[in-house]
Amino acid sequence: MSTPTNTAEFLEELNGGAFASQVGHALSEVAAGVVDHGKAGKVTIILDFSRVGESSQVKIKHKLEYKAPTKRGTRSENTSLDTPMHVGSGGKLSLFPEKHDQLFTREEAPVHPRS
Repeated sequence: MSTPTNTAEFLEELNGGAFASQVGHALSEVAAGVVDHGKAGKVTIILDFSRVGESSQVKIKHKLEYKAPTKRGTRSENTSLDTPMHVGSGGKLSLFPEKHDQLFTREEAPVHPRS
């Protein structure tokens, strides 16, 4: 069985790390609002996947929404961007394609050296 996608690496790769930073900001804003005002808050992450042509790549639309409680209501924000990623064996996501071992040994190479 192949190794699944590393969640921390995946989040760091979305939008060059900016998405992970935005999630961290949202988590802190909501947590602080919940503690300061005693009301519930919410952070929502939505990931929509679509295939890029006939390739083994997907376009991931990552959307972040949050509502942080305030003294008299809530403060909300949302952001949405796309990041293309490669899909490797077992569905593992990465910014870069998987490295494959050399297909042929010297003896099996389809082009033989001149003698």
